[in-house]
Amino acid sequence: MIPYTQQINDGKILRTFTPDVESNELKWHQDLKDRKVTILEDGGWSFQMEDKLPNKLQTAEQIWIPKLAWHRVIKGHKDLIVEIEEY
Repeated sequence: MIPYTQQINDGKILRTFTPDVESNELKWHQDLKDRKVTILEDGGWSFQMEDKLPNKLQTAEQIWIPKLAWHRVIKGHKDLIVEIEEY
């Protein structure tokens, strides 16, 4: 089971995480492609890369995630909405 809903528009992924997701569903993971993630609504969520401290996400922030890099999101108090472009 995935902890988000998503739509794909013009090759971009629009993904929404809701605060009612269980924290244990937000697992460390890797992606098979490089990704540019744009935060559309931060909802008080955080993002963490392997061997780094978590950072609070900010609306309009962009994050580059290299393929196969371990990372995760940490639950906030409102919806987290992101736009993902894969390379």
